[in-house]
Amino acid sequence: MTEHRVRVTQDSGSRWRRRAGEYQTLAEALAAAEPGDTVTLRPGVFRENVLIDKAVTVVPAEGPGTVRLDPSSGVALTVTAAATVRDLVIEGFDSSAAAVLITGPEAAATLVGCRVDTHSAVGIEVTERAAARLTGCTVNNPAGLGLRLRGAATAQIEECEVAAAGQAGLAVLEGAEARLNRCRLHHAAGAGVLLTDAGSLAELTGCELYEIRGSGVQAEAKAVGRLTDCAVHRVTGNGLTLDTEAELHLVECRLHELPENAADLRGHSTLTLERCTVRAFGRGALSVWDPGTRAEATGCVIEDSTGDYPAIWVSDGAQLTLADCTLHDLPDALFVLDRDSRATVTDTSFSRIRSSAISVSSGATVALERCRVREAGTGLWFRDHGSGGLLTECEIAEVATGVIVTKGADPVLRDCVVRGSAEAAVYVSAQGRGSFEDCRAVQGKGFGFHVIDGCRTVLTRCRAEQNGRAGFEFSEPGPVVEACTSDDVPSAKAPAETVPAPRTAQLTAGPALVAPPQIAPIPDCRPPDEALAELDALIGLATVKQEVRTLIDLISVGRRRQQAGLKAPSLRRHLVFTGSPGTGKTTVARLYGEILASLGVLQRGHLVEVARVDLVGEHIGSTAIRTQAAFEQARGGVLFIDEAYTLSPEDGARDFGREAIDTLVKLMEDHRDAVVVIVAGYTAEMERFLSSNPGVSSRFSRTITFPDYTDSELLEIARTQCAEHEYQLAEATAGALLDHFATLHRGPSFGNGRTARQVFETMVERHAMRVAQLPDPSTEDLQLLVPADLPLPRG
Repeated sequence: MTEHRVRVTQDSGSRWRRRAGEYQTLAEALAAAEPGDTVTLRPGVFRENVLIDKAVTVVPAEGPGTVRLDPSSGVALTVTAAATVRDLVIEGFDSSAAAVLITGPEAAATLVGCRVDTHSAVGIEVTERAAARLTGCTVNNPAGLGLRLRGAATAQIEECEVAAAGQAGLAVLEGAEARLNRCRLHHAAGAGVLLTDAGSLAELTGCELYEIRGSGVQAEAKAVGRLTDCAVHRVTGNGLTLDTEAELHLVECRLHELPENAADLRGHSTLTLERCTVRAFGRGALSVWDPGTRAEATGCVIEDSTGDYPAIWVSDGAQLTLADCTLHDLPDALFVLDRDSRATVTDTSFSRIRSSAISVSSGATVALERCRVREAGTGLWFRDHGSGGLLTECEIAEVATGVIVTKGADPVLRDCVVRGSAEAAVYVSAQGRGSFEDCRAVQGKGFGFHVIDGCRTVLTRCRAEQNGRAGFEFSEPGPVVEACTSDDVPSAKAPAETVPAPRTAQLTAGPALVAPPQIAPIPDCRPPDEALAELDALIGLATVKQEVRTLIDLISVGRRRQQAGLKAPSLRRHLVFTGSPGTGKTTVARLYGEILASLGVLQRGHLVEVARVDLVGEHIGSTAIRTQAAFEQARGGVLFIDEAYTLSPEDGARDFGREAIDTLVKLMEDHRDAVVVIVAGYTAEMERFLSSNPGVSSRFSRTITFPDYTDSELLEIARTQCAEHEYQLAEATAGALLDHFATLHRGPSFGNGRTARQVFETMVERHAMRVAQLPDPSTEDLQLLVPADLPLPRG
């Protein structure tokens, strides 16, 4: 057929060799062609398995897209020589073969403007030491790999696109090398780029990888990848996954919109980032695991986490180096865990960190030099035995607590400053140690250096200036102090000759500064009678008020007995609140904390309200960290856990909620006087919660049941809302409202006080719709709620 006819012409050479001919099949034309010839194809579909084994050029006579190769099975196009193929459409439906195969050491194929539209095992395969150059080509292979290089093959790929792949978009294996420039790989599965085996190398410049069902780049088994000015985004897995001694080097790349980790490293792999941006990641920016695994970032920005995990996680003996980087708007910035894990950080800033900027635990160490932490919950937290490191010339500002050292941790800080902390600038407890040399605590609202539990902290030439409570606070013998100064008056009551006087008095080492401090009321705290009056003013809750008053009386009298030198009863102040939603549990918890603070039982009396989502993580170890962080945030006040029963689901044998309960029980024992814990929820469910751990029920002194509000109490709540917002209830409206509350179904979802407030809000909306129709409403019209403003009855 003429649509299948091809023509062969010689492009160059002596005149006596010039010839031309037409052939019925492409195979005949290729057999007749000699090296240097051009094979020109008329428009049509060639259902042949084409083999090009000569250095010829194959082109369509009438331009791109007019000629298709579509055999019934097997490889559509095989190239074993230095041939050039231009502007063909290559198809195929063989799940066991490649659509295009470039193979053999003599192959040096060039494909220009070709479109591979196939359902094959591989779109284009280069193998057996072959070389290929692809320019302006498109591969669409939803059934298999897009491009595959193996067997020490090489490929130069420019301005190409893998538009769909059922497996990896590009696979470089068995010592092959690929160099991509301005390419796009998207809508692939498994990985955008897969690198494996020693000697395998992929270099990508100006490329984009996106819409990948898997990792953007997956490198393993000693393979190497280099990416410059590339973007990896909108993948379902990790942006980068490295394992088994693989290496990736990224320069000026952008990784974003990643639901998992931007980069996950394991198995002695190495990742180097230079001037890269990592943002909008769901789990972590960098997760670095295993001994010998290393990550290094220079001049990078890590920002805007969309999840609730540490941005950088270094564990199991891995190593991290950060230099001149910026991390901001994150839940936690850097967590370093496990013995032999280490992070070295220089000239790096951390800002707007919701919880801990840097956390070091389980024997890990850090080395920080000239780093800055600003606007964080905790600047640095050294959590336990063996955890430590060296901090030099670092600045921590505008944080809740600057540095926390606990449970045997032993860092060294030199020439560091903590400025403007909301609580302690430096807090050491629970056998923590730490050495602080030439450090300053400046303009904090709490203590400058607060050391409790007799910790053997060493303070040398440290200075405290303009701190709200005291410069240095030591509750027990232990701290070793040399040549430290303070212009603050400490709360510790030591002998006069050794107590630091105002205005740069010298602090003396030894046990002189260790008398137990008197816990002062929180700043601007109301007298207890005023807070009790507010409790009494709450609508209903008669039994609740009586229970709380009884408990407060016991605590108050117990403290007076202590002051009189008598033995006080041992009371557990932790409580269980049971009852339906909207019955005032949170309000009572807030007042309870404030009253205890006004009595001097708690330092601050503030309320920290959390639920399961705030305590329970999604991977091993994260739950304990979250629970400890919430407990620390509530230190000096009340930790209120709403719907606490969700921490012990009935079918939760492997649920991390039990880890939260175990951690909470231990913290309540270790810091029994620092935090009051109140757990709340439905009555039956809370009984299950209390039986979930042998130590749980013993930690709580009593259970207070909050009854549902009566109809008349709901009416009184509505009246209170009216008075607060300057509305009035007509007498008839009050009666109608009482009848309305009587008709409400009181099932498990009944909101009690919340329901009364919602009814009031609905009445305000209906009142506004009615009054808006009046031409000139009076002041009474603007205030008076009438029966017509009640919510419509439900059908």
